[in-house]
Amino acid sequence: MGEAAVSEAIAHILERAACVGDVPGVVAAAATKDRPIFEGGFGKRDLTTGDPMTSDTVVWIASLTKAITGACAMQLVEREKLSLDASIKEVLPELGKVRVLEGFDDKGEPKLRAPRRDITLRHLLTHTAGFGYNMWNSDIVRYMEKTGTPGTHSGMNAALTTPLLFDPGERWEYGISMDWVGKAVEATAGMRLGRYMKENVFDPLGMNDTAFRIGAAQRQRLARIHRRMPDGFVATNMEVPQEPEFEGGGGGLYSTVGDYLKFALMILHGGKLNGAQVLKPDTIALMSKNAMGDISCRPLKTATPHLTNDLDFVDGMKWGLSFLINSEKSATGRSPGSLAWAGLANSYYWIDPAQGVAGVFSTQILPFVDKKAVALFKDFETEVYRAI
Repeated sequence: MGEAAVSEAIAHILERAACVGDVPGVVAAAATKDRPIFEGGFGKRDLTTGDPMTSDTVVWIASLTKAITGACAMQLVEREKLSLDASIKEVLPELGKVRVLEGFDDKGEPKLRAPRRDITLRHLLTHTAGFGYNMWNSDIVRYMEKTGTPGTHSGMNAALTTPLLFDPGERWEYGISMDWVGKAVEATAGMRLGRYMKENVFDPLGMNDTAFRIGAAQRQRLARIHRRMPDGFVATNMEVPQEPEFEGGGGGLYSTVGDYLKFALMILHGGKLNGAQVLKPDTIALMSKNAMGDISCRPLKTATPHLTNDLDFVDGMKWGLSFLINSEKSATGRSPGSLAWAGLANSYYWIDPAQGVAGVFSTQILPFVDKKAVALFKDFETEVYRAI
């Protein structure tokens, strides 16, 4: 199949989904190590204005931020400024005071105890530190309600004061760990996370539309987040705080699929893209391997149905530094050992080192793990593999 035919086939799938109302809008990009495969946007980025979704539409990438934060931390590991397995409290004293939640007493007060071991950077990067998200854990919901702790979307430092759900290194639980990794980068580098990212990742890779703060040029192309309701989509005003107390290494970035594809291709090329050496090949190899030992990811049941559905596609998989690693070949064609993750507003990416291909896909809809968005992403990925 020629390049034009490939692009047309992918465009047809995405455009049809937007036309029939499966998603308000969708934007996607893919490339091999050697050539672009596709980049385009379809549908509406804002149903209230009718503005179109275009290939350069700016989207909230949410947890796609995590891999970038992980890359920043690994740069500092390379420079021997951070250690994967030393106690992180030497860098972040607050994490030497964190407690484990063991339940609640008869009065509803949280029962807390000291953890049996210290948290390490490896724990944080692999989500084995013990931290959770209220989205998938009712005990965290209850703790936050009892103590008046704000959510991470507030951008307030107090949002990161929730307790551990288990001792570090005991199991996997998706949570606020990468926000703490962002704090570790800041403490080590002596600057705000966004500035560090700009100087060490975005500028070298030419990711000019990626930042925590939405610039004037980006706002003109910004997609609105829509919520799926029983009778259709409703546009929301949901936006990451633009003057936060902390810049969220776990989910605060805005970007475009084209920008994020540059990051993915850097990983695919062993840490280097267009002459910019962001990470060493050995570091990329380390980041791409199981970093959690015998522990495996497990499915999580939603505790906040308005934000997310159940998170079950991770069951039995491993985590690297900091990516999900799939163990088997997928129905779409993705190879075992490929790296991937997703963002809350139904953004997804994958990086397949074995076949030398990567793709990025974004809608801006809630709840997360939306069936129609996930099905469309799989159709997109399948067409990309057909092309190669």
